[in-house]
Amino acid sequence: MNFCYKTAATACAALLMLLTSCEKALDKIDLGSTNEALIFKDSTLADLNLSYIYDQNLPLWAGIGTTGLASTNPSILSDESAGESKYFEGTIQLNDVADFGTALNATSNYGKIRIINAFLAAANNGPLPQYTKNKLRAQAYFFRAWRYFDLVRIYGGVPLVLKPLDAVGPDAREATYLPRNTTAETFSQIKSDLDSAIMFLPGKWTASAEWGKITKGAAAAFKARVLLYAASPQFNPTDNQAKWQEAYDAGKQAVAILSANGAGLHSSFDQLWFQENNSNPEAVMITGFNTATGDQSKKSNSYDNGARPSYTGTGGGSWQPTWEMVKAFPMLDGKKPGESTKYSYSDQLFYKNRDPRFGKTIAYNGATWPLNGNTSYKVWTYFAGGKTVEARASNTGFYTRKAINPTVGIADAQFVGTDWIEIRYAEVLLNLAESACGVNNTAEGYTQLKAIRKRAGIEAGADGNYGLKAGMSRAEMFDAILSERQVEFAFEGKRFWDLRRWKLIEKTLNGKKRQGVTINLKTTGVPSTFAANRDNVDLDEAYKNYFEIKFKDLDTKYSINWKNNYYFFAIPQSAIDNNPSLVQNKDWGGAFDPLQ
Repeated sequence: MNFCYKTAATACAALLMLLTSCEKALDKIDLGSTNEALIFKDSTLADLNLSYIYDQNLPLWAGIGTTGLASTNPSILSDESAGESKYFEGTIQLNDVADFGTALNATSNYGKIRIINAFLAAANNGPLPQYTKNKLRAQAYFFRAWRYFDLVRIYGGVPLVLKPLDAVGPDAREATYLPRNTTAETFSQIKSDLDSAIMFLPGKWTASAEWGKITKGAAAAFKARVLLYAASPQFNPTDNQAKWQEAYDAGKQAVAILSANGAGLHSSFDQLWFQENNSNPEAVMITGFNTATGDQSKKSNSYDNGARPSYTGTGGGSWQPTWEMVKAFPMLDGKKPGESTKYSYSDQLFYKNRDPRFGKTIAYNGATWPLNGNTSYKVWTYFAGGKTVEARASNTGFYTRKAINPTVGIADAQFVGTDWIEIRYAEVLLNLAESACGVNNTAEGYTQLKAIRKRAGIEAGADGNYGLKAGMSRAEMFDAILSERQVEFAFEGKRFWDLRRWKLIEKTLNGKKRQGVTINLKTTGVPSTFAANRDNVDLDEAYKNYFEIKFKDLDTKYSINWKNNYYFFAIPQSAIDNNPSLVQNKDWGGAFDPLQ
């Protein structure tokens, strides 16, 4: 990825000062007084200005953002991991979901939209060649769609601001009192912006320095995601087939564009994260990170170090999988645990004969987990004599190992710069599978599901269905696709949003407490040499004879209590106080219908 898109920035002038090597751009320029006219007559300066928009809008690891709901780790809002939240306690109040934004702040959604709108206007007015303008503006259109999608999936329809509003004077203030557009209008605008992006973006940026720029395929893939949301039960409770058809058409378009430009499934489910260049076929949309070494122009991703066990880095062992997440993975033949006739399942030997993605996602007691350059390293999470053998015990008994760089040592764990892949080609295929199912094209659904399972390493079986039930109904295939997404995208920030758009959070989680395990070393029958020789023991024998597994509730303060009106959150009352034209959602005391 181009350096400009990896570094944080606060203004174009700051970006200019960082890039003193850009002789063409900086020759004889007073860096303290750059202006719009100067910036948008030079393609290098315009691109630097655009890099600020990238930096403001690209998501962090697992899709975590910076405000309101988006600042909450989405894994704790599902059955992936556990953690306290008002959302699951059921105590959300009118001002709690603050993504709408009310302050004059460049980091709020509307603050970011204002910057994007200003860029679009300035780029259009500048003297650059039309071809250059189109490419610059197409990237900005993508990010305006990105911001409005963030808003519509949280609140429903919102005011559509498509040009910079004046900021000074009573007339300017009156002009900002914009009413909410309908949800349908908001989705339509998002689609329009993405169509503009698709029209003018290149299929592939060829220069290595352009790694990470939005492509035609990324815009098409995001459009398919957006329209899949619009077709899902959250926004489509009547199962309107026209919405599914639109999502399906967008999915087909995305696959066609991406395939024509060399995209596809990476050969390795676990190694796809570490190929950071234009030859990575899986990477459709990425957020770039650099190895942090104290240089202000570089930044680490924080995820790698944070997910590691505390004694293998300076992090705290975050992103710990629940027992529900552990049980979600199928067996090696693709059947669910307990349903396979080829591979028996028991909780005691939970790790045996599972989908290969299990061992590449979940680190469990006794698992071989290459870390710190040690290819034979084993992680142990058991208790002996009531005390953890770890410096700090895993709360769930498990760790997440997805996208943890195995070659990075303890001393460098906090500096890892692995890029975040927000849209993978696998998602494009599963989005297409789901929309195909929506239009009753289950054959297409099977095709994409089998492609994902084949790459995962699941056995094809005699029928070539990779463990999928033959002749699934539409409802059964929808369930199969959501289950596939759960394991394929574990800890990638997708599960919560999938459950929410399908309005399945109550059915899946309400009234329950997520579980973890405590693995205890038995007090009798265990060789005295076990601790010293544990890395060499037969793991199956150890689990059968030396370990006992006890289950525990991870949610200790309350049972999960997600409420139905959380499918469209309240516009913050502070925003309504600031703009009297805003109408509150009907399930929060207002008259606005987010389904219109």
